[in-house]
Amino acid sequence: MVKEEHNTTLTFEDFKTEVINDYKLAITSRECSLLGRKEVLTGKAKFGIFGDGKEVPQLAMAKAFQNGDFRSGYYRDQTFMMAIGELTPVQFFAGLYGHTDLTFDPMSAGRQMGGHFVTHSLNEDGSWKNLAQQKNSSADISPTAGQMPRLLGLAQASKIYRNVEGITNASNFSTNGNEIAWGTIGNASTSEGLFFETINAAGVLQVPMVMSVWDDEYGISVHARHQTTKENISEILKGYQRDEKGNGYEIFRVKGWDYAELIATYEKAAAIAREEHVPVLIHVQELTQPQGHSTSGSHERYKNSERLGWEKEFDCLRQMRLWMIAINIASPEELDTIDSEAKKEVLEAKKEAWNNFIQPIINEQKELIALLEKLAPTSINKDFILKHSADLKAIKNPLKKEILIAARKSLRLLINQNGHNELAQWISNYIATTQPKFSSNLHSESQFNVHSVQKVAPTYNENTSADTDGRMILRDNFDALFNKYPEVLIFGEDAGTIGDVNQGLEGMQEKYGELRVADTGIREATIVGQGIGMALRGLRPIAEIQYLDYLLYAIQIMSDDLATLQYRTVGKQKAPLIVRTRGHRLEGIWHSGSPMGMIINAVRGMHVLVPRNMTQAAGFYNSLLECDEPALVIECLNGYRLKEVAPTNYGEFKTPIGVVETLKEGTDITLVSYGSTLRLVQQAANELLEVGINCEVIDTQSLLPFDLNHDIVKSLAKTNRLLVVDEDVPGGASAFILQQIIEIQDGYKYLDSKPETLTAKAHRPAYGTDGDYFSKPSAEDIFEKVYSMIHESNPAKFPSLY
Repeated sequence: MVKEEHNTTLTFEDFKTEVINDYKLAITSRECSLLGRKEVLTGKAKFGIFGDGKEVPQLAMAKAFQNGDFRSGYYRDQTFMMAIGELTPVQFFAGLYGHTDLTFDPMSAGRQMGGHFVTHSLNEDGSWKNLAQQKNSSADISPTAGQMPRLLGLAQASKIYRNVEGITNASNFSTNGNEIAWGTIGNASTSEGLFFETINAAGVLQVPMVMSVWDDEYGISVHARHQTTKENISEILKGYQRDEKGNGYEIFRVKGWDYAELIATYEKAAAIAREEHVPVLIHVQELTQPQGHSTSGSHERYKNSERLGWEKEFDCLRQMRLWMIAINIASPEELDTIDSEAKKEVLEAKKEAWNNFIQPIINEQKELIALLEKLAPTSINKDFILKHSADLKAIKNPLKKEILIAARKSLRLLINQNGHNELAQWISNYIATTQPKFSSNLHSESQFNVHSVQKVAPTYNENTSADTDGRMILRDNFDALFNKYPEVLIFGEDAGTIGDVNQGLEGMQEKYGELRVADTGIREATIVGQGIGMALRGLRPIAEIQYLDYLLYAIQIMSDDLATLQYRTVGKQKAPLIVRTRGHRLEGIWHSGSPMGMIINAVRGMHVLVPRNMTQAAGFYNSLLECDEPALVIECLNGYRLKEVAPTNYGEFKTPIGVVETLKEGTDITLVSYGSTLRLVQQAANELLEVGINCEVIDTQSLLPFDLNHDIVKSLAKTNRLLVVDEDVPGGASAFILQQIIEIQDGYKYLDSKPETLTAKAHRPAYGTDGDYFSKPSAEDIFEKVYSMIHESNPAKFPSLY
């Protein structure tokens, strides 16, 4: 074995002890899978998806995994997590039961189903732990291959740390860039585009990534012949093998039941990736899935008897056992004893986890029953209340919802009676205590969140006129940021050599190098993935998506991975990535997009910022780099050549996040908009003033968060009318804005007429200036919409235009 070759002091007894310990761990993991399935089928757990059949290769991977390394895997890696010391059997079952306490389920406190793993990167105050001194796992997500884009960034971070000098606290995150990003995926999921996009990008970037494909020939019930050309992923990736003609991958194939060869293969792979920064693909073949895909079905339905027989024979644990016996590491009787002890250990772990989970809920059940039995005797609805109490008492393993249902139904029976206030207070306290267990940490709750950033206004030289292109303000501000923060880097299509398509990064690559200001391929999902992975490792990446319309390629990664990260880790990991793009009004279907309703509903957990000019945009970048939350910044595509006043405090002025700005005060109607459309709103407001209508114009500046100070409702209290102008489709962002103003801010109290919206047409804009005019709100549209609203209240003074 490789261990013997590299460690001449390793005795056979040491070797024997190590192998036996590995076998014990693998058997323990298998017993967790087997008992876990039973817990689902008996109803104690909702759903189970387990790592049985994959135990032995995961032991090998764990041996090569070092402090500082990161895993980006999928939901069958429980043996690996146990092997690196980050998952116990008790915690395994706590996750299966959905225990809402991080003390018991450190993976997600019940927010994700079992099999989704994470390590804690943050201290209690939200500051970084020393990631270089611990073994790390990025937080899993369920969408197949969704872990791949993030993996790319985790690997690239090592390249940055090895080659970029001056990064603050670099030793907290890396040891000279020696860390490997370890990916795992099932063979069927390699059919996903995200897999191929990531594989290609990692080969281009030459980053230290080791990609393991666990191959058991099936994707749920679908055989590999329906999944993969030639039924073999490493075969079709042969062209990626590095050779004298160019860089690429090192590709290995290994049997998933061959313990000794697996260890040797993973040590070779680790050495190549760690030392040379070359990506490696390990195709782990001939694996099995003893219980099928999950607890939702049986694999006997789709595997024939021959396949089932083969799987029994080549189960990796059976083969490891036979190998151990053959080379006299252990006798069959000794291994039987290990098997028996593992069963007992796992059974006790299950009992402990279940008791930890259910006992606090039973205590709450008893508390409510006692209260209901106390209040019932004096109520005219005594029998009904006691019935709720008895029904609750009959539940052996209650859920929190069953307790709360009984309480809330009983409350209705106590209206205007003694005890009503006491039960109402109990319910309020119960919800206040319980709801955060399910709803906290959508955003950062640390001292570094966006609310900690204070506004700093731009400063200007005296008598300076608006004679600077907006793109130059962005450029000079990025220059200040790159100089101020060595950990800041930006990358995207055309972001490097030409300084982005609108020249907002002109000269930056030449000044700061190709690693900090980088071109990428046309691959939006992995551009965002690069950013997520690097942000998880302490860097401050800005991922550029060339146009807002093409953000759709990356919206799944932003929605499922980035936006949910703080939530699904209960604040134990963060990735403060800034996604930069440009959109809104220009020409044509694919370069004038403003699908804001779709975006803001998909990325809750991120901030969505919509500056109207480049000074605002620059201020947002300055603000975001002082906090620890992810955000999307959408620059106005038609604003780069518009003239603005050049500030003197680049890198320092900060646009407040979640604060609106009143651009024009007025008395007759409040106009709310954002982005490029605001210029048309301002034009229409000036023209309306000429006919005696005085509009108040408000720029939302950001959509998520929205008007934290409730300044718009203060405007409504004065004007009593509201029009939201938006270039999204009808019912898009305008519906969200109305909901925020009317419902959240109680703006309806101040309205003298119905609130209205003026949006783009339902279709995308046709090409050319006429396409924009007839597809999105124009200054004339805005004028006439406002005029008609005022006409309704005073037709004598404002007769109908049509």
